[in-house]
Amino acid sequence: MNEIRTPDRSLGGLFSELTQETTTLFRQEISLAKAEMTEKVRQAGAGIAALAAGAVLLLIAAQALVAAAILGLATTLAAWLAALIVGAALLLAGGIAVARGVAALRRENLTPRRTLDTLKANTRWAREQMP
Repeated sequence: MNEIRTPDRSLGGLFSELTQETTTLFRQEISLAKAEMTEKVRQAGAGIAALAAGAVLLLIAAQALVAAAILGLATTLAAWLAALIVGAALLLAGGIAVARGVAALRRENLTPRRTLDTLKANTRWAREQMP
């Protein structure tokens, strides 16, 4: 004859343990999401700072190029040529800074990937635990 085995723990105890573990898991996921979003915001801040620096340099370059055009019309060749060289150098530096800032923002996707991955894994685990 087949022997009927009784579980070591009651159904209520198992449910209580599952509830407690789910609560703990949820709290850990919230903590992970907070930490990951803090890191993402910090990374985005660095990209935004580079964009701002590039924008300032581009504004200065535009002003220098305007000054070069004015000086080119108003004075001798040497004065406007000097202003044109400075404006072109600032334009190049600003363009590089903006390109780096845009690249940093693209590279650092703001989606909390690790949190989403662990939530998917936890969902699969929870489904496997259900009878």
